[in-house]
Amino acid sequence: MALTGRAALLAALGSLPVGLWDPSWTGLLAVNAPLAIACACDFALAAPVRRLGLSRTGDTSARLGEPADITLTVTNPSRRPLRAQLRDAWPPSTGAEPTRHRLTIPPGERRRTTTRLRPTRRGDHQADRVTLRSYGPLGLLTRQGTHKVPWTVRVLPPFTSRKHLPSKLARLRELDGRTSVLTRGEGTEFDSLREYVPGDDTRSIDWRATARQTTVAVRTWRPERDRHILLVLDTGRTSAGRVGDAPRLDASMDAALLLAALASRAGDRVDLLAYDRRVRALVQGRTAADLLPSLVNAMATLEPELIETDARGLTTTALRTAPRRSLIVLLTTLDAAPVEEGLLPVLPQLTQRHTVLIASVADPHVAEMSQSRGTIDAVYEAAAAAQAQSERHRTSEQLRRHGVTVVDATPDELAPALADAYLALKTAGRL
Repeated sequence: MALTGRAALLAALGSLPVGLWDPSWTGLLAVNAPLAIACACDFALAAPVRRLGLSRTGDTSARLGEPADITLTVTNPSRRPLRAQLRDAWPPSTGAEPTRHRLTIPPGERRRTTTRLRPTRRGDHQADRVTLRSYGPLGLLTRQGTHKVPWTVRVLPPFTSRKHLPSKLARLRELDGRTSVLTRGEGTEFDSLREYVPGDDTRSIDWRATARQTTVAVRTWRPERDRHILLVLDTGRTSAGRVGDAPRLDASMDAALLLAALASRAGDRVDLLAYDRRVRALVQGRTAADLLPSLVNAMATLEPELIETDARGLTTTALRTAPRRSLIVLLTTLDAAPVEEGLLPVLPQLTQRHTVLIASVADPHVAEMSQSRGTIDAVYEAAAAAQAQSERHRTSEQLRRHGVTVVDATPDELAPALADAYLALKTAGRL
């Protein structure tokens, strides 16, 4: 139970004249006894909160930045009308509003309240307690109780890079030779024969097919299909560094989603591995229709771990996950120490059997610092930024000497740059 402000105000107003004119225990009792009786009657007439029935319906998942509506249904099984204030508690990161509702429910009826969530973090967000205060007709003393009404909303990665997907798919159609313009499909896999038209490369003429028919036949080609791509997310401490408003891991996941969507449309098989010192997520054997939902669900709960990534364990797990020749896309850092001490010693194990592409998130603030001038502090910042850029360039060159394709771009540019690198490898027949 809980006293309301109205009861406290009445007690104060009744005690004031007693204190001024007749300050005694008899006077206080004469004022407060009727108030106590009124509070007891009010409490007895308030609807009980323990017997209320509560249930939830609504959204179970939403992309980061998008709203999710959760409906709470309250059923009053008692014979008294329920006049209550309800608080639906959620974690602060859900951005829930409104969390407080006023309800009036006649006996035997139900009412619904809706809380809108605007989450600011990925992952699973669970509802906390529902607290109700039931008021009597006088509003002096309330019944109060809490209920556990479980509900979980999974907040998925936003996939902001999907805006680049139409342009990358158009480029893929050009590679396949399926555009309205008369172009030769690029690639190394034979597609079909067609009649020669002026402007075709004479080296593509199929002389055997020409000899069997009355017209000149040319071969058309397409990029390889049904190749295997393994996306490897490094979830170690370097992925926790914030670039802008989000960790590096979020930018890596966004780039991985765009590449997965593009590769699945190209007819390739895509798997996902998230690793630091153990496997954090593994998605294998999904069809093109199930791939993106499976990836975003697996990525939703991933968080950077503040531990050093075990490069040897990552390599062993990647080789076990991709036993046949594949394109391994490793989304990690290009910082000199982790690469030189961890990745470079084990890199030949990957490049010997697979094509390796390393993508890294660059900090745009470093590029801004390198252009700073005008003050002594700005010059020192520019020198530090130039040194950092030089180290990243040197690390990239070391990786390229091992036959690795390197993509180093800012968060906004990483996803399209990674997709372009994939298309370039597909065009060159290196998958």
